[in-house]
Amino acid sequence: MPIKPLTAAAALVFALLASGPLQARNLSASSAIDHTVAAHLDSPLPGQLPAFDPVPALAQSVLPDAASVSAVAAAEPSADAAATDEQDAAAAAASANITDLRKSLLAMAMKLRDTRYVRGGRDPSTGFDCSGFVRYVFAHAIGMQLPRNSAAQFLAGLKVKRADMQPGDLVFFRTHGKRRISHVGIYISNGRFIHSPASGKSVEISSLNEGYWAKRFAGAKRPEAMAQVADKG
Repeated sequence: MPIKPLTAAAALVFALLASGPLQARNLSASSAIDHTVAAHLDSPLPGQLPAFDPVPALAQSVLPDAASVSAVAAAEPSADAAATDEQDAAAAAASANITDLRKSLLAMAMKLRDTRYVRGGRDPSTGFDCSGFVRYVFAHAIGMQLPRNSAAQFLAGLKVKRADMQPGDLVFFRTHGKRRISHVGIYISNGRFIHSPASGKSVEISSLNEGYWAKRFAGAKRPEAMAQVADKG
């Protein structure tokens, strides 16, 4: 029996029936793939780190209090404080040095007491005049060289007020008229000085308040090298 060709309507129905289950299968497969991809996207990736949240760490940290900061600052002196300490130490050392120099001068001068006066004398073995005595004491006690006569010693020194005189300063007098410096001694303290006064006498201690010396007192001077050391103290 010969097969009749399908009508157009029958062909359309057949095509729809034939394609229906296939499309359903395709839709089901597509949905399964979508779910699988979504599952993979929701799961953490291998080696993925959790998100960093700084709030808990900050909450547990402890800030230093003011007392701790002050203690550290007190324990570590500043550069200015260190510099001040060094300056104070240097000043103390300089003060000790000038005190030692003055003590050495007076100790040497006292050893030469009773050495006779000799005009132009420069040595204890032969005797001293006033400037020779002062020059010998400074040279042998502290190694300081002074000019040879009292007038030159007066010009070489720095002026010192009477109220500011210190042991080892030089005191000057005008014993031959009112214009020329002609005598010198070494100040001790409390208005006293040691010197080699005149012919027939020897190295002795006198007072600035004595009538003879008070009338002839010309002032006090401090040898420049001594003044420099004293200024550092």
